[in-house]
Amino acid sequence: MYYMNTAMIHKSSTRAKAITESITMKITALAKQLKAEGEDVIGFGAGEPDFGTPAHISQAGIDAILAGKTTYTPAAGIPDLRAAIATFEGRFLGINITANHVVVSCGGKHAIMNVCLALLDAGDEVIIPSPYWVSYPEQVKLCGANSVFVNCKEDNQFCLTAADFEAAITEKTKLLILNSPSNPTGMLYTKDNLEALLTIAKKHNIYVLSDEIYAQLIYDGLSHQSIASLDGLDEHVILVSGVAKSYAMTGWRIGYSICHPNLAKQIASMQSHMTSNPSTPAQWAALEAYQGNQDSILEMRKTFEARRNSMCDLLNAMPYISCQKPQGAFYTFPNISKTFGKKTKLGAPIENSVDFCEHLLAEAKIACVPGAGFGSDPFMRLSYATSDHLIETGLKRLHQWLQDLH
Repeated sequence: MYYMNTAMIHKSSTRAKAITESITMKITALAKQLKAEGEDVIGFGAGEPDFGTPAHISQAGIDAILAGKTTYTPAAGIPDLRAAIATFEGRFLGINITANHVVVSCGGKHAIMNVCLALLDAGDEVIIPSPYWVSYPEQVKLCGANSVFVNCKEDNQFCLTAADFEAAITEKTKLLILNSPSNPTGMLYTKDNLEALLTIAKKHNIYVLSDEIYAQLIYDGLSHQSIASLDGLDEHVILVSGVAKSYAMTGWRIGYSICHPNLAKQIASMQSHMTSNPSTPAQWAALEAYQGNQDSILEMRKTFEARRNSMCDLLNAMPYISCQKPQGAFYTFPNISKTFGKKTKLGAPIENSVDFCEHLLAEAKIACVPGAGFGSDPFMRLSYATSDHLIETGLKRLHQWLQDLH
């Protein structure tokens, strides 16, 4: 008779063991746990708008459910939504996009993972400018490929230069990942910069994945510049975006990739075996987002710009901290390196950004994300996707905590 060995050690895959937990999700969860325990925690870690999904979009999702639109759709998304995304992005970017270029996925993160799986083989190299969004290198690992990090200087607004890009290329380089506006820095790539990067990518036959999930949240009257706009959506370029940030729809999980139809077909085929289609009611809600009233974006942008100004002014008035004003998204990325080597009021040493953020949470009940999670240890990330009151209150606490360092 066969008996199950209940003492058997769990044997996870090498792939699973290689993955690091998302530090942004970890900090947010810890802050929520402390709040649940009665602690007065102010969180600047969340990467989502503090606005509700606009009512007309939510209603479209409800209407879809009531109308029985709850069955499978084509793996790449409902035709109406793919066409609406093509029209919306084509108008925004000034290029011709068709539904055949578009694959709708379960959020922007899923869209990026799809692209990586479609392009990367074991041993391929992916160039990732640092600071970077925390999931990029982990997704590269899941494909068996290797990340090549290129440190981007603060005085160049954390953007990759053409010279540094070309210097990092080897015979194994397959993909470059860009993010503009950037998470965590909020900075934008210029048209000249993008043209130089695309020229090099084409010269070496390298794909460019451009994550533009924050493209609708840009301030100071600046215009979004996309590498996808250059050369009419060149076959080397893949654009990824979604509804999460612009329409406050993080939980609806609708993102998409836009690329050459041949690659789009491969991505859709893979997705059909992994997730089938994205949530059907969520797709109909996303259709309303792109075809309906856009006033919610204008309201959100105006609010975030005012919060950004307030947060930057307060941060730059503090000891040991300097902060560039971000041009988009809803994060600041202040330099905290002058605190390294100091101790907190309670005597805890600060040697890096993880120390800084852990002690700040423990002692001042402020949750921020250490720059180390983004590949840039001298910094931390604060989200201003929170209320004016919490920004003011939290940064007063931070100011006092910094004054007590010695």
